[in-house]
Amino acid sequence: QVQLVEFGGGLVQPGGSLRLSCAASGSFFSIGVMRWYRQAPGEQLELVAIITRDGSTEYAGSVKGRFTISKDNAKNTVGLQMNSLKPEDTAVYYCNAQISVYSDYRFAEYWGQGTQVTVSS
Repeated sequence: QVQLVEFGGGLVQPGGSLRLSCAASGSFFSIGVMRWYRQAPGEQLELVAIITRDGSTEYAGSVKGRFTISKDNAKNTVGLQMNSLKPEDTAVYYCNAQISVYSDYRFAEYWGQGTQVTVSS
């Protein structure tokens, strides 16, 4: 069974940094697009960053220049380096990945369990 497991949330002061990681486990053939989302209390789910199979990246305007998404194909992981954190970055962060279990490249979406990031002094 395919699972995404996240690591690295926590409490950080404004201006600080955190790194989130997400690892795919289980039996599968291929990973496609990987994304990070976040959801602040009372707010809708927000797309934060995307990384495609060829390594192209895109970011939400609110995090561009501060966050960096990366992946390690050998380890089946995706990371999110968050710098210059602001209180408004406080949210539960979720990783999301398109994964093909078999060699037919029929991708399905999988989600991590979420990890809390709190930016506060």
